[in-house]
Amino acid sequence: MSQVMDIIKDQSLTYHQQILELAAVAGNSETVLHYGEAADELIKQNVICTMFEGEIPYRPRYIVPDYEKLMTQGCKFLELDPPTNIWEATNALLIFYKHVPSITSFPVYIGNIDTLLQPFVKDEAEAYLAIKLFLQHIDRTLTNSFVHANIGPIDTVAGRLILKATEELQCSMPNITLKCEEGVTSNEFMELSASVALKTAKPSFADHTKYKKAFGTENYAIVSCYNGFNISGGGYTLVRLVLSNLAKKATSVEDFLENQLPMGAKETLRVIDERSRFVREESTFFTSNFLVKEGFVSRDLFTGMLGVVGLAEAVNTLLHTTDSTERFGRCEEANKLGLTIIEKLSELVKKHHSPYVDCFDGNHFLHAQVGLDTDDGFSPGCRIPVGEEPDLMEHILQSAPFQKYFINGIGDIFVFEETYQKHPEALVRIVKGAFDNGIHYFSAYGAGGDMVRVTGYLAKRSEVERLENGEAVLNNAAIFAKGAKNNGKAFDRKERRYPDADK
Repeated sequence: MSQVMDIIKDQSLTYHQQILELAAVAGNSETVLHYGEAADELIKQNVICTMFEGEIPYRPRYIVPDYEKLMTQGCKFLELDPPTNIWEATNALLIFYKHVPSITSFPVYIGNIDTLLQPFVKDEAEAYLAIKLFLQHIDRTLTNSFVHANIGPIDTVAGRLILKATEELQCSMPNITLKCEEGVTSNEFMELSASVALKTAKPSFADHTKYKKAFGTENYAIVSCYNGFNISGGGYTLVRLVLSNLAKKATSVEDFLENQLPMGAKETLRVIDERSRFVREESTFFTSNFLVKEGFVSRDLFTGMLGVVGLAEAVNTLLHTTDSTERFGRCEEANKLGLTIIEKLSELVKKHHSPYVDCFDGNHFLHAQVGLDTDDGFSPGCRIPVGEEPDLMEHILQSAPFQKYFINGIGDIFVFEETYQKHPEALVRIVKGAFDNGIHYFSAYGAGGDMVRVTGYLAKRSEVERLENGEAVLNNAAIFAKGAKNNGKAFDRKERRYPDADK
């Protein structure tokens, strides 16, 4: 009751944010999941973290509908016919989005929106008005910047209009990823995207060639915090292994690799399976939801996710580092140990075949988790801690070897000083060079702007400041951004200088 009253009396929450908070209290009121004593103990020690998904998971964490089916077949449940013009297309999508659940209660994927809308672009001025209103509607109603759109890899009129409206509106929602493919995505489209990213912190850049190879198809999507899934599929759950806390239990590097890491992975996978089982077999989503019944999503394309955080701090603990030059991100020995840990963990995840996963050889995904607002003392995924970043090229080359173990990349974030806004082609060269050296996913934003890519999501500095003053704001993710700013120094990343900026 005290939790309920705290939520009801919190003036910094909007009405809808209060509803979500109250629902979370209800979702934790009973325990229906059974992990076993070992896993329960690791959860108490914050070695395993269930990501506040609740003790009664009644829907998958991430759902990735096939929106192309909506465009071609309509939707019986929502009584929507296939659209015939730009207004019907945007209207159908906006209606559909309201009925796509997720961990946030908002859709984490809203489609490859340029290719969805391109067939309906007949008059460019009319299309721009429709697209601008479409994006504004998303920002005002899907009030969580985990809502994620894709564009590309083809340069389209709709894609350019989306970028133009994104720059004009300066909205937190939706998050956007540009799929990039050599010989397909034009330099002009990439430069336009880079220019917009430096002003709005989106789009991020995904190497479409690598993703197609990883998924075995081009029919994939980047959703939420750069999680990759098959379209029509999704993720049952995301449970993370806090490597920094696990390392504290080890007596040596050998003990960590041979005993603690296998034990931690085994118990985390046990938790993932139990949560997946409940969502699949006891919740009603896969038996009654119209998304399943009409074929917008398929249970056969769902998997679970084992997230990792705190690799840098785990390595530093295991090596007993005292000098900054010996730490993860700065030292060859530390970087090699980090890679060894991820290689070992990847093997352990691939050896586990879940009875609840019918794709990817029955494997759950290994995921570089982007952190929580409550994290204090350890870094997201495999990232170098904020404040310890090396020079840009060194940073990219350090991150690249880890990315092949994560089907959707590490998601490193780079902040560029304002001179880059005059030279977006320079950012494009950096992105292409990063892809050539093994990077799968690259996020950038400009220093000094209002929009910040906090981890995998976006927030406005001005909204975080209002929250700190006790005022309510529209973007739910700004609440997380406030914690990430204070606990994880997410607003203090190293600013990357333009080579001639001081001349």
